[in-house]
Amino acid sequence: MNIRRYLSFAISVSALLVSFFPIDADAKNKDDDRLTIVLDPGHGGKDFGACENGAKEKDINLQVAKKLRDLIEKDLKDVDVVMTRSTDVYLTLQERADIANGSGGDMFMSIHVNSVDRKNKRRQSIDGSSVYVLGLHRDQDNMKVAMRENAVIELESDYKEKYSGFDPSKDESYIIFEMAQKRNLGESIRIAGDAQNELVNTAGRSNRGVRQAGFWVLWATSMPAVLVELDFICNPESVKFMTSEKGVEQLAASLYNSIKKFVERRK
Repeated sequence: MNIRRYLSFAISVSALLVSFFPIDADAKNKDDDRLTIVLDPGHGGKDFGACENGAKEKDINLQVAKKLRDLIEKDLKDVDVVMTRSTDVYLTLQERADIANGSGGDMFMSIHVNSVDRKNKRRQSIDGSSVYVLGLHRDQDNMKVAMRENAVIELESDYKEKYSGFDPSKDESYIIFEMAQKRNLGESIRIAGDAQNELVNTAGRSNRGVRQAGFWVLWATSMPAVLVELDFICNPESVKFMTSEKGVEQLAASLYNSIKKFVERRK
C-alpha cells in the first residue's frame, strides 16, 4: 500500500471511529456501582461459522454464552450481563460492537470455536484453547484465525463501503490495527491470561496460549475486550466435549472464573 493510499485509508477509518463509539445516555447515567459484562456468541443465523463433525460453531458459541450468562446472573449480584444475541440470529460485526458500546460495557468477551484449513494434516488431532487480544499478527496462524473470523463481513453486500475499504482477505487492510488505541490492552491481556489459565485448569483444554491478532470486533469496542477460541471443531474428540452438557458447563465455568477475577479487581 503506497503512502497516499495509506493516508487516505487511515483518515477514512479514523472518521468512521466516531460512529463506532456512540454515546448512550442511559449507559452514561447507569449505576456506577454496577459493572456491565458484554457476552458475544460469535456467528448466528445465516452465518454458521465453522461446521464439522455434525456440529455448528454458532450453536456451540451460544450454548456456552448462555450458560456463562446464567452463572454470572446467579453469583455476581452487582453485575449486569448484556448478550449481543441470545437466539440464533445474524448480526454484523458492527452491530455487535454497537451493542457493546451502547450498553456502556465494562468488558467484552466474544466466544468462538477454532478450525484449520482442510489441507492441514493435523486437522483431526489439533486441539486446545486460545484467547486473543487486539494486536498485530505475530505469526501466520494468528493471521489466518483473524481472517476467518473477520470474513463474516463479506455476507454484507456493502461491506467495502460500510467498513471503509477493509478487506478481511488482504494483508494490507490490517494496517488499521497499528492505529488502535492501547488504553485497554493491559486489562485485556490480564482477562485473556485468566481465561486461558481457567480453560486449561478447569475445562482441561490444551494450552495454546494468549495471542494477539487483528479482530475487527475487538478493535471496534471501546472497553477491555477478548476473543476466546474454545477448541477445534475439526477435531472429533474436541467436538464431543464442546457439545456435551459437561463440556458446556466446564467451558462456561472457566470463563466465569476469569470474569469474576475481573470484577474483583474493579471493586
